Amino acid sequence: MAHTEHRTMRRVLRREMAGTIGLLTDEHDFTVMRRYRTFTFDDHTTYLRQVEALLRNLAAQGTHTTVALFDPEEYADFCAYSGLEPDAPASRTRFTAELAATGPAIPYEGQPLDELVPDLVDEAVRQATWQYATTVLARLGTCGSCGEDIGRAAFAQASRLLTRILDTASPGHRHLVCTVSAPPETLAAVLHADEDPDGTSRIDETEALEFTTVLALGIATHAAGGLVMRTTAPDTADRVYGWRLRGERLEPLTAGEVFDAYCTDVESGDLISPESGVDYSAPPDLGDDGPLTGHNH
Repeated sequence: MAHTEHRTMRRVLRREMAGTIGLLTDEHDFTVMRRYRTFTFDDHTTYLRQVEALLRNLAAQGTHTTVALFDPEEYADFCAYSGLEPDAPASRTRFTAELAATGPAIPYEGQPLDELVPDLVDEAVRQATWQYATTVLARLGTCGSCGEDIGRAAFAQASRLLTRILDTASPGHRHLVCTVSAPPETLAAVLHADEDPDGTSRIDETEALEFTTVLALGIATHAAGGLVMRTTAPDTADRVYGWRLRGERLEPLTAGEVFDAYCTDVESGDLISPESGVDYSAPPDLGDDGPLTGHNH
């Protein structure tokens, strides 16, 4: 009787434990891991199918599972730094546990793997974008003429601009995209905001931090960039407008420029049919959007 009770308690405890699975999302990373003798999977498709079955089984048992992006190069670096043998399941487990706290990860909520994988990759891109932008801002140092920290001043200016953009936006759901040309590639950040009944904007703090950091990078480095806002509300046409980033300021795009941007394929340059029920327009006036200091860093 006592033995049965102990097994029952162990099952209950397993349901209380959260777990993390490190996922190899693409064929290349999977192939790299096959160089380890203890990594016994032969086929990436079969591997993904088995992972999905495991996730469903854990969910059926009431176990909360987080899926983290497993990067073979980061894993090799982790083992070298920690003095671990990379060709060992225990080392992969240690690395996966580390990912749960620091790496790109999303909770498994019953979604199929062909939905989860793109979301996980997007999360990794967002995290890498924010880390890159943060690093660059931290390395810019101080302004030679005023002694002010350039990165901190740019972040403050970006925060002020974002507040004005949200305050002047039409009621409803807002979808804001910021792109900044930061070689070797363009950085992008997305922010979603909804308006509460009292008129205040409700936003995700992590999204807002990432968005503001990318905008601050564009401001601090005077990089080419822009912002596009789309507002959606019941019983009214969606409204799309935007700005061009000019140094520390935002320059309004004309309705024609916004239309051209939305109706042109980014990769091919071909024209795309405009959406029906969408109003491409000039943005609202943001007021004084000048730099926070008298200096042009």
